[in-house]
Amino acid sequence: MSIVDPRSGAPLTPPEPTAPTAESAPEEAQLIIDVDRNNIQQLLEISTQVPVLLDCWAPWCEPCKVLMPILEKLTREYNGAFVLAKLNIDENQEIAAQLGVRSVPDVKLISQGGLVDHFQGALPEKEIREWLSRYFPPVEDAPASPEEQAADALAQGDIATARALYEQLVQQNPEHYAYQVELARTLVAEERGQEALALLDSLPPEERDAAQARGVRASIEFREEAPSSEELAALEGRDDSEARFKRALRQVADGDYETGLEALLALMQSDRGYGEDAARKTLLRVFDALGADHPLTVTYRRRLFTLLY
Repeated sequence: MSIVDPRSGAPLTPPEPTAPTAESAPEEAQLIIDVDRNNIQQLLEISTQVPVLLDCWAPWCEPCKVLMPILEKLTREYNGAFVLAKLNIDENQEIAAQLGVRSVPDVKLISQGGLVDHFQGALPEKEIREWLSRYFPPVEDAPASPEEQAADALAQGDIATARALYEQLVQQNPEHYAYQVELARTLVAEERGQEALALLDSLPPEERDAAQARGVRASIEFREEAPSSEELAALEGRDDSEARFKRALRQVADGDYETGLEALLALMQSDRGYGEDAARKTLLRVFDALGADHPLTVTYRRRLFTLLY
């Protein structure tokens, strides 16, 4: 990365790096600074002593407003491991252009006057922590974030706690739509599918049609389509395609995804024509519900591909 002085056009170069000392380490008041044409040289000087996280933002950018408090919180939590510098691109268009900023938020990690890495968009706190962990040792005894607490509660079946935490996150970050999708997921777990659908339908079109939202919607549909206990009892002893398909639907609706996927794959092998290729179509819907990166999705998508081709 090379930056020139917007006033003189001369390249700004950092001084020779020196080993950081207790005196040069940033104090708490210096952990977060605003950057403009008057102190861009200072940013390069700081980066020779301690890495700088440069948050490129704009006043009109709603995701920027979601991201900035998270970055400020993490900066204080890391307590001197890096400095957070905030660059308003509307007021500093020349610097933003030199940095290659094309959309905001754009967060760049700078060390020794050079660009190390960057990410774009208002990532969830958990993902930002994972990104930071590539370059900084983890913060010891740091309390779990509300997002992490909510995800853990949902994974452990404590649905009420997860819902309360996601409701709080949605209230605090109304433009961070991933929290609303996760809140809808907790509503599904509480058998409140219609409320979950209403929440998903209220999202902007691009969020409503994204993979995570489609997955929650698919899980609602499975619960509605799966046979009841009475219907399952009536299928006892039957091993025809209809009975096998309905049992697989019930397994998926109950969260026994691996058993359901195995049953659907077996049905597809033995009776591809059942229900106009219902087994294959349902497999794809389960992949949507689980998400593209889920281990079961990866495994069974590969097996489905092998079967087809």
